[in-house]
Amino acid sequence: MSMFLVDFILHIDVHLQALFAQYGLWVYFILGLIVFSETGLIVAPFLPGDSLLFAAGALTVGSVLNPVLLCVVLICAALLGDNVNYWVGRKLGMKLFSNPNSKIFRQDYLNRTHAFFEKHGGKTIIAARFVPIIRTYVPFTAGAGALPYRRFLSFSFIGAVVWVVTLVYAGVFFGGLPWVKKNFTVLVLGIVAVSFIPMLIEVLRHRFANKG
Repeated sequence: MSMFLVDFILHIDVHLQALFAQYGLWVYFILGLIVFSETGLIVAPFLPGDSLLFAAGALTVGSVLNPVLLCVVLICAALLGDNVNYWVGRKLGMKLFSNPNSKIFRQDYLNRTHAFFEKHGGKTIIAARFVPIIRTYVPFTAGAGALPYRRFLSFSFIGAVVWVVTLVYAGVFFGGLPWVKKNFTVLVLGIVAVSFIPMLIEVLRHRFANKG
């Protein structure tokens, strides 16, 4: 992960304000592109997701950006990303992960997603929306595992709506508070840490199960 990406995540509020100041309403498209890439491109699981949605919601406070329109754009971007990822998985399957030493197509991430998917079934697609990295691999795994498209699409739609609306409006409601503005970096780190907890729990359970 490059230092620019780390800085972008930690100071995402500042960077989004700079983007808005430079590109105006084109920021809708830019945010949608980031969400699409993080969700739909299996080579981009480290792009900001949860923190981006929260910061985007906060950006609407006191600006001309509309939170409803923002949600619509980001939901569509997340759905489009899911669909691209699903069909790549459906067509290419596990061929992309045949090299165990690959730095991009990491077998361990795929294995964790498989374990998560096998345990929770279709609702994994919804739950995974709130788990970084896992949410990038779940659509691919669903496609590779030949999950019926209609079933996948229904879970994907529900997950996208719940994920986007929850985090964007959390940003709308809390992003304007003085304490939040003053400690935005700390809050972003908290969001990132909390979002990784489910994956950490699954990893620990898997290790203890293997030891047993």
